[in-house]
Amino acid sequence: MPPTSRPLRKLGFLTIGLFDESDPRRGHESTLEIIELGERLGFDSAWLRHRHLQYGISSPVAMMAAASQRTSRIELGTAVIPLGWENPLRLAEDLATVDVLSGGRINPGVSVGPPMHFDQVKEALYPDTADAEDFSYERVRRLLDFVRGKSATDFSGIEGFEVFSDRVQPHSPGLGRRLWYGGGSLGSARWAGEHGMNFLTSSVVKAEGADAGPEFDFARIQLSHIRAFRERHPDGDGARVSQGLVVIPTDSASPEQRAKYEAFVAKRLPRTTSPQGPARLLFAPDIVGTSEEIAERLAAHAAFREVDEVAFALPFTFEHEDYVQILTDMATKLGPALGWQPSV
Repeated sequence: MPPTSRPLRKLGFLTIGLFDESDPRRGHESTLEIIELGERLGFDSAWLRHRHLQYGISSPVAMMAAASQRTSRIELGTAVIPLGWENPLRLAEDLATVDVLSGGRINPGVSVGPPMHFDQVKEALYPDTADAEDFSYERVRRLLDFVRGKSATDFSGIEGFEVFSDRVQPHSPGLGRRLWYGGGSLGSARWAGEHGMNFLTSSVVKAEGADAGPEFDFARIQLSHIRAFRERHPDGDGARVSQGLVVIPTDSASPEQRAKYEAFVAKRLPRTTSPQGPARLLFAPDIVGTSEEIAERLAAHAAFREVDEVAFALPFTFEHEDYVQILTDMATKLGPALGWQPSV
């Protein structure tokens, strides 16, 4: 495989954590078991995707808390928490609590914008303040301030038998450096860099900028976002970026599994040929094949060559045993093919 400019340093995976409405515990247990497997296999991180009013993880912070008590080393992240559903002060308290419980292992990823289907949920979510809610980057800035220890109130001290703090408690000192912004546009990349966050880039970008020509080169658009982020980050080229493509290694897959994986990829391929919807979202093709084949394709990916961390996304609709096979091949075949070594 041709060498990449940045050897792969951290290997992670992302899961949506699906469950059956009639037996939700089984699905959540499956997710926790997958995270435990990831730690045994040497993965550096496990990331949870957030889903509201769906049959996926609605509370990744609670799931990270549970996973933190069943693991000891693997980092736990969210990719991402949509802040339109959250109160930044309360979220800061929850994140800091889980970070303390985990021994400083969580990596919260967030994004902004109105909640999905806001007109249908606003009466339940914000019955009195829907028209006044601010879903801009200001919501992220508030979370950053609270997590990083800035004052949340002008009151502190003793009142009766109770002691009050003017900042969020508990305070976890390292958490402020482990906050990520999940973005797919030049604007979000620049904002994240200017505010000292880390940057999560996935298999979705906005078709914009000089590289969004008629060929719609996903890799070059994503590369422009990574570079824009680092240009504005205090750490420059050392600023952390994680890429989250969908890759499916088939080294140890059964013939039935390979056929299912290939059908999944083929079904999703048409959406990658041109920008989708009013937001002009461009999707990266999923990559399925042997670890050697995937490594070759990643080596030719302009954006992949600029990162040294990945959180490969697991397909949403597969079975538990499929995830076991995919993660095992990632850790034992694909990771080493990309120059990665498992953590112990």
